[in-house]
Amino acid sequence: MLAILKKEINTFFASPIGYLVIAIFLLLNGLFLWVFKGDFNILDYGFSNLSPFFLLTPWILIFLIPAVTMRSFSDEKKQGTLELLLTKPISLTRVVLGKYLGAIILILIALAPTLLYAYTINQLGNPIGNLDIGSTLGSYFGLLFLVASYTAIGIFTSTFTDNQIVAFISSVFLCFLFYIGFEGIADFASSNVIDQFGMSSHYKSMSRGVLDTRDVLYFLSITSFFMFLTVKGIRNEALQKKYWIQIVSLFVGLFILNSAGNGIHKRFDLTEDSRYTLSAASLDIIKDVESPLIIDIFLEGENFPSEFRRLQTETKQLLEEFEAENPNIIFNFFNPLADAANRDIIIEQLTQRGLTPMQMSVQENGASTQAIIFPWALASYNNLTVTIPLIKNKIGTNQEELVSNSVQHLEYAFADGFRKLTNPKSKKIAILKGNQQLEDKYIADFVKKLGEYYLIAPFTLDSVAKQPQKTLNELNNFDLIISAKPTEAFTEPEKFVLDQYTMQGGKSLWLIDAVAIEKDSLYNASGTNYAVQRDVNLTDFFFKYGIRINPVMVASLYSAPITLAIGEGSQSQFQNLRWPYSPFGNSSSNHPVVNNLDLVKFDFANQIDTLKNGVQKTILLETAPLTRLEGTPRKISLDVVTQEQNPAEFNSGKQVLAVLLEGKFPSVYSNRIKPFELSENKDKSKTTKVVVIADGDIIKNDVVKNIPQELGFDRWTGKNYGNKEFLLNTVNYLLDDNGLINIRSKEIAVAFLNKQKITAEKTQWQLINIALPLVLLAIFGFSFNYFRKKKYSA
Repeated sequence: MLAILKKEINTFFASPIGYLVIAIFLLLNGLFLWVFKGDFNILDYGFSNLSPFFLLTPWILIFLIPAVTMRSFSDEKKQGTLELLLTKPISLTRVVLGKYLGAIILILIALAPTLLYAYTINQLGNPIGNLDIGSTLGSYFGLLFLVASYTAIGIFTSTFTDNQIVAFISSVFLCFLFYIGFEGIADFASSNVIDQFGMSSHYKSMSRGVLDTRDVLYFLSITSFFMFLTVKGIRNEALQKKYWIQIVSLFVGLFILNSAGNGIHKRFDLTEDSRYTLSAASLDIIKDVESPLIIDIFLEGENFPSEFRRLQTETKQLLEEFEAENPNIIFNFFNPLADAANRDIIIEQLTQRGLTPMQMSVQENGASTQAIIFPWALASYNNLTVTIPLIKNKIGTNQEELVSNSVQHLEYAFADGFRKLTNPKSKKIAILKGNQQLEDKYIADFVKKLGEYYLIAPFTLDSVAKQPQKTLNELNNFDLIISAKPTEAFTEPEKFVLDQYTMQGGKSLWLIDAVAIEKDSLYNASGTNYAVQRDVNLTDFFFKYGIRINPVMVASLYSAPITLAIGEGSQSQFQNLRWPYSPFGNSSSNHPVVNNLDLVKFDFANQIDTLKNGVQKTILLETAPLTRLEGTPRKISLDVVTQEQNPAEFNSGKQVLAVLLEGKFPSVYSNRIKPFELSENKDKSKTTKVVVIADGDIIKNDVVKNIPQELGFDRWTGKNYGNKEFLLNTVNYLLDDNGLINIRSKEIAVAFLNKQKITAEKTQWQLINIALPLVLLAIFGFSFNYFRKKKYSA
């Protein structure tokens, strides 16, 4: 067998045709990946990975491998040496293996120079060295399995005839059929089973660094089946009945083995951030999808910025993972603007459905053009449809950062959408009333959003004075209570009921103002008002739980502007002016509530101190370091917008604005006289969660002409702050039993290439990746033939 292997390699490289075949392979790869414009151009692609190479190479190998294998047995037949070879004291299996391994080694020699591409991308990364090595190695493993199958097919077709051209064409046809043909037939027949016979569906995940035993078993099965056919057909004689039985038996056995492998399999995600491994919560949501869940993605079109082509690719790959887990998940990409004649009408219709377009700039050859993109998906299941946003906006981000944030958010966005479709509402939320909380119209937008997930009802504590037990029993029917900016003090009986609700394991979200001042109260002739302490009688309540809201105002240089009319009469103009009393809340934590979260806008926020006790505390939001604390009472004037602020005065450092409390809480009324007797008094709670936010206005939406506006949207600046997302994440975390919200803490790093370096060194790297592989091939050929001549001349 070793002698046959050596003969194959010597014969191939003894002829100029061998070098020509490999040179063409390297040249085509080099031109498509580094020079020609298109989807495969790595420099235009802009991302630090070899995805274009692993997508392009299977197509080139469809022609390269048949060119290498076409002479394996056909040439032996033509020269009449096959009969001589078969008379040697070596089994047919070893003869075939020798030919097969020889061809494999030749292909590996052709692929070896492509490692230069990985080095180039690593050097062009931003920063240098950001190439995902695990993903790249996994992709090369996938390519090797594909090569093994192509080669087995090529060796088999070379036994058909003594004509190398016929063997080449036959091999190309079969490789094409197995790689993409079955996928086309499956699309036509709408059959997932047929699709599994094709190589493409198995190579897709492997090409991005995910090794699945089902895919490995498939490629090994294809390879072994065609190798078996080659062994049986090498004599080119009519097969006896027993051989047909063996072939059919092998096919059936491999089919059964692969079917069994689909039920018992292991999956290895070699990417550094495990980006192609769905979370347990996502799998739990889709496991019971028993009818088609159809997803229409509008992220399709021409003239896409490279960043959005990456988002498109990541979206497709993620949905392929969902589809692999449940075949009832079906997705399609559409270009909503394909009909140019009705373009404006389509844009208007989609916008009315809430699918707002984005206008992005496309940089190409130094010129800038504009592209309209609809980064949305519609998911439909059992006559229900939800919209799924594919973009995760953050204030002040560029296009690269925008796409990075969006890619990180994708799994949660789709899993959240699927949950809305597949899981009926079961959790109940009580919106507390009766203590002068915000009117319904000021919390309408957030309550509407919550209604997509939960059952919501108002709840008042007025009956506590007469029927405390009944009130507590009714309150215990709710999973979460929300108190949005209460301005009337809670009575001790009301606090006791709320405390015992917590002791029973109830969750709560508190939005508290410890200082009384409203921005609207400043819009008067003098432009001033006084900020005073507001006591809602909850100080001891929160103190026992481990926090204290201090009656001081937080002012920060890192804040949202205030919009004022400047000027007289008709000459006045609205201007956005610096306003230190609307500090931004932010977090560097990867906690699922705040990970990848946009800035949250506060108004006259207060400061929170955390106290030591047995309850775990997590700071969710805090101010920027340039912050100042202002005590009360204090006169607040709009004149501050005209005054130059001294950064040295903002020296209080970061201040806590929102805290998550988790664990077993001590009762506020432990070792105290109770306001009344209940059937059961608890001094220690079940494990539960409480979130306290030191600002009631964080949940407050604007109201224009008595119509509630979107929470977090500033109509004067056009910016959309993260208030609604933060509050929704908070509620989901408090009520999430299946861990879906934890997907938000999954870190996915999108590695970019250095555009400035590419612009400066583009020609250099193009020459390196096109010319150097050819130079290496020439050096190899010269050395091979030099030592070969030297050997035989001796």
